[in-house]
Amino acid sequence: MSTRIAFLKGHGTENDFVIIPDPENAIDLPPAVVAALCDRRAGIGGDGLLHVVRSAAHPEARAMAAEAEWFMDYRNGDGSTVEMCGNGVRVFARYLQRAGHVAEGDIAVATRGGVKTVHLAKDGDVTVGMGKALLPEGDVTVRVDDRSWPARNVNMGNPHAVAFVDDLAHAGNLFTPPPFSPASAYPDGVNVEFVVDRGPRHVALRVHERGVGETRSCGTGACAVAVATARRDGADPAVTGTPATYTVDVPGGRLVITERPDGEIEMTGPAVIVAEGEIDAEWPAAAQG
Repeated sequence: MSTRIAFLKGHGTENDFVIIPDPENAIDLPPAVVAALCDRRAGIGGDGLLHVVRSAAHPEARAMAAEAEWFMDYRNGDGSTVEMCGNGVRVFARYLQRAGHVAEGDIAVATRGGVKTVHLAKDGDVTVGMGKALLPEGDVTVRVDDRSWPARNVNMGNPHAVAFVDDLAHAGNLFTPPPFSPASAYPDGVNVEFVVDRGPRHVALRVHERGVGETRSCGTGACAVAVATARRDGADPAVTGTPATYTVDVPGGRLVITERPDGEIEMTGPAVIVAEGEIDAEWPAAAQG
């Protein structure tokens, strides 16, 4: 067994990730190790971890192996698993390109939220087919201190509560999860987006990602915000028959989200690999205490 484990560091609109290439799924990454790797003081640091595995080698992805060679085994910064990460998929695809596994053009990536189509453009941007949004029925309210707002329940393969506010500062520090009600709306927790208008078809957000805290960006959150804003604006593509495109500013940059009349959503934005290195193979065991 190698005494070193390779890693890379990347980000998409400053939503940053530790990348662990492990094609044959040979590296054990329990939650404590993932959390230690993502620790910004004692580890490498990241909002999450991208475990790069061939689909055929992972029990959660074998059924998708015929459609997608590679599986994004994504973990939150606290070590928990999650269904989908839009910025993570873009960075995952950029790593596959850097490693020579794929070239420019369309590729398929398996995730816990299903197989996603990713387009690596010549200009450096990456577009991800994010699938369709689900809009569960029922009223939802989110609260910060003494303020509360109605929120739109949007599911992008993971759950979101989208609240329109007058000022992004009203979201508070977002270190801890904003309370929501009813509790039955999100039994496994929720990502909460606070949104303000910047102009026609242009909004900005701050987000609390479950299991992480406030992040500089959230791809699925930007998609959820675009969907919720289109419904608020009376621009539902299924009704109008024309695509709805929104520019979504996040603290770490800008994403462009398009929802088509058939409900399919595409997200376009940057993806950057910033560093690579190695860690001692004994370090994960030590990190578990």
